[in-house]
Amino acid sequence: MQEREVVLTKREVEARLVPTGTEIMIPVDSFVTITQSLGGTFTVAVNGNLARIEGHNADALGKKPLESSFDTPADGTINENQVWEAIRNCYDPEIPVNVVDLGLIYECRIENDTAEGNHVFILMTLTAAGCGMGPVIADDVKVKIEHVPNVDKVTVELTFDPPWNNDMLTDEAKLELGML
Repeated sequence: MQEREVVLTKREVEARLVPTGTEIMIPVDSFVTITQSLGGTFTVAVNGNLARIEGHNADALGKKPLESSFDTPADGTINENQVWEAIRNCYDPEIPVNVVDLGLIYECRIENDTAEGNHVFILMTLTAAGCGMGPVIADDVKVKIEHVPNVDKVTVELTFDPPWNNDMLTDEAKLELGML
């Protein structure tokens, strides 16, 4: 993660307010402060609010989109390590820790050669049940897994049983958040 950076938007850009998830448009030539740039997405401070800008809109901030490239397994199956790597590039826009180290991923199941092709099923939770960014984070997980070779279908299901708590954080996450 880089230090905060003030940039001028190069074009009008879609964003979502954090933590509500409300869609907004940030006008061209607006000053925004990039507060978090992790996993290819950007959290910016704009007009006293935090907002998340998706990676495919990086050019609006004068940045380049994060490019991920995986080797394609010759046997046509999904490489589980690649799936986990993709998920580790998903971040809560308010917390500089990926969703895996936050303990939000309860299950990752890979089913090769099903009737629908190669399928990845993710069961995950959120740090708070009422989080307006929940659907955005779940969609980020889905989209990043869809870029893994040989993935034909991704299902991401949210659950709150068991509810998330700080004990689910990895030691690395606790260290990053100053809890160790």
